[in-house]
Amino acid sequence: MIAAPRQALLSTEISAVTHRSQCLAVIKNIVNAFGLSHGTLFVAPTPADVHAAPLVLESTLPIEFIQEYDRHQMVRHCPMITKFADSIRPHTWDLMASSHDGDDLEWLPLTRDLMLRFGLIVGVFFVFNAQDHRKYYMRFEGDRPPISRGELNELNMIAMELFDRYNSLLRAEMSTINALSARELEVLRWTAQGKTSVEIGSILTLSDHTINAYMNTAMKKLDCVNRTQLVAKAIRLKLIQ
Repeated sequence: MIAAPRQALLSTEISAVTHRSQCLAVIKNIVNAFGLSHGTLFVAPTPADVHAAPLVLESTLPIEFIQEYDRHQMVRHCPMITKFADSIRPHTWDLMASSHDGDDLEWLPLTRDLMLRFGLIVGVFFVFNAQDHRKYYMRFEGDRPPISRGELNELNMIAMELFDRYNSLLRAEMSTINALSARELEVLRWTAQGKTSVEIGSILTLSDHTINAYMNTAMKKLDCVNRTQLVAKAIRLKLIQ
């Protein structure tokens, strides 16, 4: 696909995303458009982190890869993180080359073997700083010829746009979560357990009219039209279990 139409199509797709859950489909389309295999968005690990799985936000990587990666605590030794964590420019890698971007990457033999086994031969690594001062990484990888400078610039623009969209949706969700009162959350939890307004009112020593008022307010805040949708969305947002 020609660069300009490819970037325009992906940009249009990113702009149409209305929920974070849709970002995974966009990641799949990005890797396909560039002849890659996998893409991952994850929170930057701290020195205390030993596993990657809890940090992953969206990824097309096989669960088997992540499990083996974590079994050997490889996140502590990833050269992309240890060398370029504070860099503002993207970096590429090629396991078949001895160096890239003028930097020698010292992959652990276990990590290199694992990546070769899953066909993660070449890739690109991006660093993003969010408004809440948290740091995020995004990487795209696969088995193809080395990524060209033109492709790197194009991927950089697309990755920045995707992260901005994802982060904007995340902040909107967090503001919604913070907007729900403790009582509204309590009513939501009982509703998720199948309790009626009368039953919840009896439990909380409130009238069913008051319970309905809490429910209606919560529905407006979460932009839902009924209790079923409200409970489903609250669970998806991890407001309730």
